Amino acid sequence: SYVAMIMAIVRLRQDALFSDRRKTPAHNGLMEGLRYLWERPDLKTTLLMMFMISTFGLNFPIFISTMAVRVFHSGADRYGVLTTFMALGSVTGALSSARLVEPRFQHLLAGAGLFGLACLLAAIAPSQVYFGAALILAGLSAQMFNTTTNSLLQLSTAPTMRGRVLAILLAIVFGTTPLGAPVVGWVADAWGPRWALGIGGLSGVMALFIGLAYLTRSRH
Repeated sequence: SYVAMIMAIVRLRQDALFSDRRKTPAHNGLMEGLRYLWERPDLKTTLLMMFMISTFGLNFPIFISTMAVRVFHSGADRYGVLTTFMALGSVTGALSSARLVEPRFQHLLAGAGLFGLACLLAAIAPSQVYFGAALILAGLSAQMFNTTTNSLLQLSTAPTMRGRVLAILLAIVFGTTPLGAPVVGWVADAWGPRWALGIGGLSGVMALFIGLAYLTRSRH
């Protein structure tokens, strides 16, 4: 995988690159990034949607393992198969997102809505076959949502603020999932894995409503 990335860097057409004049890095760069986000409702909405899904939805190691063991009474082999279904959906979602010429906010809404639907379908799946099919849809929609979020933030942020905004995005992606995992794990232990998946589905639905609320306000 490193060879592929190195070859891509070597083959960059430097004559097609644009050189931008950037501001001198400030000591309060994080505060500048937060102030910039506060003045951009579209970016705030996108990050809030990511916060909801990252915190309570992207906990599939918990979802798949508890469903495989406690609901379907399977072992490590079936857990591996179910994880493969999830990976298949993720690869499909990545390829589908790469085909988008121009990512739009509507694609973000579609990813959040499909993710919520996939988690809810997985929560009520009567067998491992249906559960695996729901995992494919979950992987596809999660990858679609993540890729669209990343693309929208990079394309719609001022060049001087892009690094700060992406740093905040990475903090949300990698910092909130460990916060939501204990909550999801406790629900799976106390009420059952299906309820935990329901919380994941609810996070996608809530993200969808947040995005729709922003579109409604912006149109008015």
